[in-house]
Amino acid sequence: MNKDFILPDIGEGIVECEVIEWKVKEGDLIEEDQIVVDVSTDKAIVEIPSMYNGRVTKLYYQESDTAEVHKPLFAIEVQSAEQSGEQSGEEAAGQSSQQKQPEPQLQAIAEAPAVATTDKVLTTPAVRKMAREHNFDLATISGTGKQGRVLKEDVLAYLNQKAGKQAPMVQVNSIQDRREPIKGVRKIMAERMADSMATIPHFTFIDELDITELMALRADLVKTHGSEDLKITLMPLFIKALSLALNQFPIVNSRANSDFTELTYLASHNIGMAVDGKTGLLVPNIKNVQQLGLLDVAREVNRLKEAARSGVINPADLAGGSITISNIGVIGGTAAMPIINKPEVAIVALGKIQTLPRFDASNNIVSRNILTVSWSGDHRIIDGATIARFNKLWKHYLEQPQTMLLAMLEY
Repeated sequence: MNKDFILPDIGEGIVECEVIEWKVKEGDLIEEDQIVVDVSTDKAIVEIPSMYNGRVTKLYYQESDTAEVHKPLFAIEVQSAEQSGEQSGEEAAGQSSQQKQPEPQLQAIAEAPAVATTDKVLTTPAVRKMAREHNFDLATISGTGKQGRVLKEDVLAYLNQKAGKQAPMVQVNSIQDRREPIKGVRKIMAERMADSMATIPHFTFIDELDITELMALRADLVKTHGSEDLKITLMPLFIKALSLALNQFPIVNSRANSDFTELTYLASHNIGMAVDGKTGLLVPNIKNVQQLGLLDVAREVNRLKEAARSGVINPADLAGGSITISNIGVIGGTAAMPIINKPEVAIVALGKIQTLPRFDASNNIVSRNILTVSWSGDHRIIDGATIARFNKLWKHYLEQPQTMLLAMLEY
């Protein structure tokens, strides 16, 4: 029986995606859960698995084509129980006859004089577009990214080297402006940030945190529980303390409906963290932080950071966030005015950690580790006094981390 595989929902608000690489070709036998194709959404690269056992009869798109959600992606001849049992005796003959028919794509590659391999190049849609615009084959470049991924920097270095080998005479008048379409993550981020600023009355609250003791606790955790597989940063401590504070201030973990007639207090603390990934700024979130221990939170932080930075991330990890932490301090800067990740009602930006002089209880000048935090809140739902009290409790947990550990035993 021949069936069309319909491209399912692969993320909130995503209606189309780019076909990056087919893992199969027409005529191939595939199994349930086998990866058939990689597609690129506005947020990440997603692997699409098969739902059936059977033979691929038609691929509806070529690589680099745009596929639509809820439309056929490929066709498959689904095996019945009898066919599945007979497969072992017929599979060899079927594959033998298939090999006699040359695959058009492979034939084209074989005819291209500059290509000596049929291996797929691991890269992103933006890099493939650069290669098409400058008319060269990505297989000629050695990628410096993870697993040999060709990065934008690799392409720029190749083009600069190629330009250097050409005639040294360069006309000044040949310099031209470069245009590129605004799409993908950049377009989605622009639309959402503009919508957030246009529909949410933001207010900002800024405070300083003395995290000297918190850094000491983190150093102890690294010694006792850290490993190559479990990197413990300060982020899991910030996230867990935030969850504990949300228990006392549930309104900061709420959201309003579209016509602003009802407020929902979310039971799950799905705390997001902004990550500067290869495909742009992504905000994956850790689900149900209120139910996780510190080490579990640390494992999730590591997993989501790695996925976001590689660009290959499950859309479910990007959906359902209830509050966000943005860590600008890893790049630079002490304070910011972050834009709320709608429909959330609050976001906090962490500045860089500074070693600064402060007075102790005896008025002696001491060296302390100071962190500036900047809150933005939805003034329709929370006011300045609420965010100040909420921040005060979060600050208490972070400046006196033993109280955070005790609070974890109570919940």
